[in-house]
Amino acid sequence: MLMSNTTARAARLHYMANGFRVLSPGDHVVCVASGERIPLDELRYWSVSAQEPYASAEIAMRTIHAK
Repeated sequence: MLMSNTTARAARLHYMANGFRVLSPGDHVVCVASGERIPLDELRYWSVSAQEPYASAEIAMRTIHAK
């Protein structure tokens, strides 16, 4: 059986108000501000309008208010 290997590959997501949709499979996304890898099951913070993921609430607030 042929299986796709999504380990160590960044996913491409579409961020929505109550969740996200996976556009390209992977196991993580990269925080736009810190560069930190965020496993998809730990992703909690993002901007719908900017379509950007954040590693923490603090980073999200700091980044959003800086724009």
